[in-house]
Amino acid sequence: ITLEQAHQQTLLNQLREVTGTTDVQLLQQALQVSNGDLAEAVAFLTEKNPKVPQQDETTYYQTSQVSSDRYISVGSQADTNVIDLTGDDKDDLQRAIALSLEESNRAFRETGITDEEQAISRVLEASIAENKASLKRTHTEVWSDSPNPYDRKRVDNCPVGLKNVGNTCWFSAVIQSLFNLLEFQRLVLNYSPPARVHDLPRNQKEHRNLPFMQELRNLFSLMVGSKRKYVDPSRAVEILKDAFKSSESQQQDVSEFTHKLLDWLEDAFQMKAEEDREGEKPKNPMVELFYGRFLAVGVLEGKKFENTEMFGQYPLQVNGFKDLHECLEAAMIEGEIESLHSAENSARSGQEHWFTELPPVLTFELSRFEFNQALGRPEKIHNKLEFPCMLYMDRYMDRNREITRIKREEIRRLKEHLTLLQQRLERYLSYGSGPKRFPLADVLQYAMEFASSKPVCTSPVDDIDTSAPPGGTTGQPLPPPSRFMQQRVPIHKPFTQSRLPPDLPMHPAPRHITEEELRVLESCLHRWRSEVENDTRDLQGSITRIHRTIDLMYSDKSMMQVPYRLHAVLVHEGQANAGHYWAYIYDPHQRCWMKYNDISVTKSSWEELVRDSFGGYRNASAYCLMYINDKKPFLIEEEFDKETGQILSGMDKLPPDLKHYVKEDNEQFDKEMEEWDTLQARKAQQEKLALATAAAAAAAAAAAASADPEYMEQPSPTNDSKHLQEDTERAISRAAAEQEERSPEALLNAAIKLEYARLVRFAQEDTSPENDYRLQHVIVYFIQNQAPKRILERTLLTQFADRNLAFDERCKSIMNVARAKLDQIKPEEVNMDEYEMWHQDYRNFRETTVFMMTGLELFQKTNYVEALMYLIYAYQYNKELLSRGLYRGHDDELLGHYRRECLLKLNEQAAAMFESAEEPEVSTGLGIMNELVVPCIPLLLVHDAERDLLAVEDMRNRWCSYLGQEMEANLQEKLTDFLPKLLDCSTEIKSFHDPPKLPSYSTLELCERFGRVVAALGRLAPAEGR
Repeated sequence: ITLEQAHQQTLLNQLREVTGTTDVQLLQQALQVSNGDLAEAVAFLTEKNPKVPQQDETTYYQTSQVSSDRYISVGSQADTNVIDLTGDDKDDLQRAIALSLEESNRAFRETGITDEEQAISRVLEASIAENKASLKRTHTEVWSDSPNPYDRKRVDNCPVGLKNVGNTCWFSAVIQSLFNLLEFQRLVLNYSPPARVHDLPRNQKEHRNLPFMQELRNLFSLMVGSKRKYVDPSRAVEILKDAFKSSESQQQDVSEFTHKLLDWLEDAFQMKAEEDREGEKPKNPMVELFYGRFLAVGVLEGKKFENTEMFGQYPLQVNGFKDLHECLEAAMIEGEIESLHSAENSARSGQEHWFTELPPVLTFELSRFEFNQALGRPEKIHNKLEFPCMLYMDRYMDRNREITRIKREEIRRLKEHLTLLQQRLERYLSYGSGPKRFPLADVLQYAMEFASSKPVCTSPVDDIDTSAPPGGTTGQPLPPPSRFMQQRVPIHKPFTQSRLPPDLPMHPAPRHITEEELRVLESCLHRWRSEVENDTRDLQGSITRIHRTIDLMYSDKSMMQVPYRLHAVLVHEGQANAGHYWAYIYDPHQRCWMKYNDISVTKSSWEELVRDSFGGYRNASAYCLMYINDKKPFLIEEEFDKETGQILSGMDKLPPDLKHYVKEDNEQFDKEMEEWDTLQARKAQQEKLALATAAAAAAAAAAAASADPEYMEQPSPTNDSKHLQEDTERAISRAAAEQEERSPEALLNAAIKLEYARLVRFAQEDTSPENDYRLQHVIVYFIQNQAPKRILERTLLTQFADRNLAFDERCKSIMNVARAKLDQIKPEEVNMDEYEMWHQDYRNFRETTVFMMTGLELFQKTNYVEALMYLIYAYQYNKELLSRGLYRGHDDELLGHYRRECLLKLNEQAAAMFESAEEPEVSTGLGIMNELVVPCIPLLLVHDAERDLLAVEDMRNRWCSYLGQEMEANLQEKLTDFLPKLLDCSTEIKSFHDPPKLPSYSTLELCERFGRVVAALGRLAPAEGR
């Protein structure tokens, strides 16, 4: 592509984006009419009724022949510096636009760098700056790697993710889609630069493309053989950044990036191809893989023409279409085309596109962004667009031109007939002349029901007591009370006075109707209703048959010879100015879809892909579809060893230089894990020494029995042990009253049985949520969670062995017996590790309860900032408890509801602060979002719960809605910087706040406060939260 052609394409893209015009022919005409004057071109395109000058055939050929540029582009949607003029003066708007375009032209003339390239430069510099800045972030933010290298270790041969180094999720989505084309992967890995440029690249392209090619090889080799779960693509991004020079930052439009990436790869392979085939026309593998040709067949003012053009990514408009075939049909036909295959010499103009050669990898660029001229900025189209797993391209091939035209004409005729039938059916289904309409069959049925009702002679308003109006007042001034003191005041009874008298029917009925009238009327209505129902069924059947005929129009075998299978779907979530990108890629070996979301690579499903990609459901939708020729399996087939015949995998796929590169990186990662192991071993040794010291200090005070949990025994009487002590003494007293034998051992056994029976009743009782017996006694918790009998027995013995029991002789003797029994328990009879594990679980349950109780108290006081961390940790800890048993934790839905509500309240507060447009409110609001809300969003996404997903969607929609509003430049800048963080769809749980410090509560205090808090929820919480 020459410099002039690139310049012309840039001008077309600028005009398209600024004016919102998508008609390439009209844009070219505007540039021709204006002789390259951009101000005049903008004026031409922004007139209400622009006059299209007459063209001769030669002129039309010239405007159509942009075919030397092998790309069909819809222009940049992200690189827009919006000029916001509040006035209505059209000339001012045109002058401002022209001034902006002239500045771009001047930059191009001075530097030779196009706006498209500058746009890429801006986002790449922003990405690198973001990556460097991330090194300085504190632990409260979510962007850092886990310090534990084992968290970053690759599991078996799972696909390797790519780290987002700052607004580079677009890079990850595109690179993963290409990497999983195994033929493309092989081409990149086995690429070797031309021998003549080893010493010094001879021009700018070689200076830029060859280092990038080497970094891409390095990146691909790590994705093949790394031991890491994800790798860092910064060096490849650095090369891209260094290719252009600019200081502004915006998120990159992915279609432009893919366009430029393939362009650079093509240049790199072209240099190699020219060296390998001296004297012959070289074949470029990138061109053969990604580029095809179509024939443009057109008529202009009755004169026919044909042009062959080359294409890479094929652009398709989304707006107004329901599926991919409709988009393709519209893209293949421009203007009025009847004259293309008509014998008459019509004056109509138009053109058709027919593919003459399809590439093995067919990429469709879905245009989901359009320029809103009223707002002066691009907007995203969220309409639903369906696409198939298998796409048959036969109907668009030039060799099938005639049969496709016949079928299109037949479909057009069927659709006209279908429209007529649907209009007729609508008259049956929406009958009436007023604003409200009903199905005609129902209308006839209602008339029949009315006529058949029992006739009445009473008016529907008769016999109704009107002495007191329904509202209890007549609306007239009340007379002085003294005149009516002795009169009886009528009492209004709203539930009795409004009832119909018993002799009136429940429904309206005719006053008078004879048997003969009723018989004739019923006969007519029955017959008419039957006729209407038959007509409706006939119409619906005809409509269904026509739909079926249209659906099967291209299903014959001759039109299913060019199958393309869906390989990858690149998804964008957000708005035009900001968002997050990820990819769904089909794995033919595992026969499943994989979701590549930056560092996260997970198994997915067609259902999840449909939900995220079709659009119309959330702010997520596909913007790029990558299909591969299903008859060319080499695209995704693994490579075989020529000597052994075995499939090459892992490091065996790499050439020697890349094997060495990956080996070095793996050794570095092994070293990281060794250093981590050494550090952990040192910490463990220090902890062991500390424990040994503590054990030695406590040895003098320790009894023969192991130390028991704090809620079982206290060194001195406290509030927490007092209630347990009272329960124990009460059980002993009852045992003494009921037991004939008064020996301490007999009393101990009887008391334990009584206490156990009491606790079993508590465990089995169906109580209200605020009265949780598990908090009152550990045994209730153990019983509900089916703890082993030996754990229960030792725990009860420990309760009766408490030194804080009353000091009467009976209790002291029972305590001594209990302690003796504890001493006699052998290690093999009760596993102390298991015993400690059960008590640790209970301690965790109490701790989770305190987190939950404190968070809910703060929430009820509307202190959402402090409440959030308590609710977050309560939910996480509770989830861990419930994973081991249904009764080990609290109500999962209740905690999830208040965690979600707290985030929504904080989001609402932060958004209100942002809307104030005043400092320090704006910074405080964004601080709440960045430090509290955004780090918690992955917690809501990770389990894919519907209500959590909707809450996240609500939060994102609130902030995305500001994109279409007028605001100060500094607010716009802050919003643009913040939105990519909010829209990041990664479900990886990264560094987080430390849990809040918890106060200690006695059992009595804990039960009382917990009861008050949960009881208040019943009065305040919506039903879904309980």
